[in-house]
Amino acid sequence: MGLFDKLFGKKEKESLDEGLQKTKEGFFSKITKAIAGKTTVDDEVLDNLEEALVSADVGIDTTIKIIERIEKRVKQDKYVNTAELNQILQEEIAAILVDAPELSYQDFEIPEGKKPYVILVVGVNGVGKTTTIGKLAHNYKKAGKEVVLGAADTFRAAAVDQLTIWSERVGVPIVKQAMGSDPSAVAFDTVKSAVARNADVVIIDTAGRLHNKLHLMDELSKIKRVIQKVIPDAPHEVMLVLDGSTGQNALEQAKQFTATTEVSALSITKLDGTAKGGVVLAIADQFKIPVKYIGVGEKIDDLIIFNKHAFVESLFTITEK
Repeated sequence: MGLFDKLFGKKEKESLDEGLQKTKEGFFSKITKAIAGKTTVDDEVLDNLEEALVSADVGIDTTIKIIERIEKRVKQDKYVNTAELNQILQEEIAAILVDAPELSYQDFEIPEGKKPYVILVVGVNGVGKTTTIGKLAHNYKKAGKEVVLGAADTFRAAAVDQLTIWSERVGVPIVKQAMGSDPSAVAFDTVKSAVARNADVVIIDTAGRLHNKLHLMDELSKIKRVIQKVIPDAPHEVMLVLDGSTGQNALEQAKQFTATTEVSALSITKLDGTAKGGVVLAIADQFKIPVKYIGVGEKIDDLIIFNKHAFVESLFTITEK
């Protein structure tokens, strides 16, 4: 394992391998077919490789970028055999994934001087936003942090109920108001409560409506403004949650949300049930936003810190069942 040993334990590696199984089977078998029986990398190999990447939902633009980079390296090295191609492909895929500027999240620590650390969570309904918040809260609590949740998705009774269940399950306080309340009032109360409790982390859920972009933009701007009355540099992070199993649809949602608000991190869920895990590459490449977490299952511990080297290595390793 080497490179990511410290960050990435055996348990995480197993969860990742298991969670990416469907993507790997599709992706790896297509790549294997693309280079089967070939000794050198020629146009046919590159065409087959292009097809394999596109069908894993890596997306046309990102695929072309990867293929062009490989072509360049093949020209430079003059003679590249297919075994080397595998290595080059891994390196080029890893190069596309953006690193987060600040790495404290990898240990569920909070950056220096950012207490409470305020995370605003955005995303459409049904992508696993509330579950991601619950799992995040669980991980921060496990790391010894005091967490407060804010239920600012006041348009759906189910959203507040779900978050309340997670707060009870994880054992962290939640700030909520009646259905239909002003979301920014809930956000304001949440950060005030967190400051009063001397909490370390605040995670605020927001309404996932995309059909009215202007309204959503206004709502998120207002939430930010009222939070800043209490903590001037908050929110410290705006995390967009996307459902990886929807493939290119997730890419479309990322487009809409990044046009609406400043997104600084991504969490991609439901990768365990899909062969479309390549969409992680397309999103990271297109928006240059770091993927911080990936969801690979229903269990409370199935939110994995995203490590690009581990992700790429896992994609290229078929685990024996």
